[in-house]
Amino acid sequence: MMSQSDPPSENKEIIYKETVSNVNKQDDHGSHALARNVSRISRFTLLSRVLGLARDQLFAALVGAGQGMHADAFFVAFRIPNLLRDLFAEGALSAALAPTYACALREDGREQAQRLIARLMTLLTITLAALIALGWLAAPAIVHVLAPGFERITGKTELTILLTRIMMPFLLLVSLAAVTMGVLNTEQRYEAPAFAPAMFNIIAIVVGVSLWGFGLSPRHVVMGWAAGALLGALAQLAIQIPGVLKLGWRPRFEWAPFDSRIRQILKLMAPATIGLAAVEINIVIGSNFASHEQGAQAWLLNAFRILYLPIGLFGVAIGTVVTAESARQAAAGDLDGLRQCVRRSLRMAFFVSIPATAGLMVLAQPIVRMLFEHGRYQPADTAKTSLALFVYSIGLVAYSAVKVVVPAFYSLKRARLPVFGSLAAVTTSLAVMAVCYPIMGYAAVALGTSVGAFMNIGVLMCAFQRHVGGLRGAGLGEAAFAMAQAAAVMAICVHLAARGCVGIWGSGGLFAQIAAGTAPVAVGVFVYLASALALRIPEARVVMALLGRHGRRQTVTPE
Repeated sequence: MMSQSDPPSENKEIIYKETVSNVNKQDDHGSHALARNVSRISRFTLLSRVLGLARDQLFAALVGAGQGMHADAFFVAFRIPNLLRDLFAEGALSAALAPTYACALREDGREQAQRLIARLMTLLTITLAALIALGWLAAPAIVHVLAPGFERITGKTELTILLTRIMMPFLLLVSLAAVTMGVLNTEQRYEAPAFAPAMFNIIAIVVGVSLWGFGLSPRHVVMGWAAGALLGALAQLAIQIPGVLKLGWRPRFEWAPFDSRIRQILKLMAPATIGLAAVEINIVIGSNFASHEQGAQAWLLNAFRILYLPIGLFGVAIGTVVTAESARQAAAGDLDGLRQCVRRSLRMAFFVSIPATAGLMVLAQPIVRMLFEHGRYQPADTAKTSLALFVYSIGLVAYSAVKVVVPAFYSLKRARLPVFGSLAAVTTSLAVMAVCYPIMGYAAVALGTSVGAFMNIGVLMCAFQRHVGGLRGAGLGEAAFAMAQAAAVMAICVHLAARGCVGIWGSGGLFAQIAAGTAPVAVGVFVYLASALALRIPEARVVMALLGRHGRRQTVTPE
């Protein structure tokens, strides 16, 4: 029996809708600010991703994928320092540095904050130099763990060990670059950190073109490419140095490992390393499985790099803004502001990743063919890479959302909570790979990674709601459903556009490949935005407002 204080069910529905509407209105202004910052970062990130794809195309043309051992050897060798970078440098270190640096600025002043950076860089240089030396010695054992299947092919393990040793110093360079990136982002100076990865890709392309000009063998190409990775990492650090110099930082040796702020960073890094480890541990597990199929390392990595275009372009940009904003809000004790930031960021991540998922699934083969089927990269490699891309795309929404929620926990100094999401993700991913690998082969690696990502974000969102709140009743589910409807309409139109391109120009030749890979994308963007506007999705209005403002700036003429 309903008490007199309980409103009738129809009034409850009205109250619920009004609550969601009020939350959306409160977030609307913040959504524009978020979108502006994301747009600033995304412009440079787009340049970096385009250059990254050009780099990958050049490598694929020079080395191929399934025809020899060289591509697999390079990808596994590069994965080792890159894995450590993701875990300790651009992952845990950046997440732990942002809130600590924000607190130092607020409580200790700029001079002490700059001393913190000097002390952190000194500690990193000494510690990572020792780790690099250890990695150089342990390279054979590390390669055996990551790729035991390489031992069946003569010389493949030995080449991987050599490349691993060449690229080990990469870890120190990108770690120092991650510190400068964290400082500049926290200071809301996003441009140089966003452009830094583009410098890495520019150097890699220059090196690759030089290797092509000399007509070297695939073995010498991968060795030269490994040296180019070190030069690229150095350029990534150098491009950010002027920015931190303007803030007052000066390079100096300050050995103070027991400084209270340094201890705070290390304390946050310990659980944060585990919290960010889900994807990385899945990659290690996947490398072990994929090492038993010739070419599988290249197929999976090329597919993931295509997938990472929308993640890197928007997911990383959103995550960067969330890391900086949530650190400032947590330092100021503004818990409501942090909740609103996470809600806005999740909606924006959904708005981009849901249509990207549909588009990548429909256009997997045309995109892979356009980007990679050149030189030594054969049609069979295209088919294998396309399947991996299709399966990886399943987890795109989860990958993007994780980059939003995890930084909020670090800003609140609750870095232990993401550990549970990581453990659940790794366990789920391993189970899926073990069960499905005998049936699906290398594609089981992509499936396990995608399913694990959904497990990760599910646990994270439940933990955030329980400990922080602000997600339930905010209309996130309704927004995601509306975006999925717009994406479904888009997918149908994209499929028809792709079939039309093949019917007109065929699938052979460079022009036909470019047409089939780009024209349907343009159709998809137009249809999705139009559908989202028709469904009154607020993020569509925000995006259109930004596009209109950018267009007005471009068309202004002097009087």
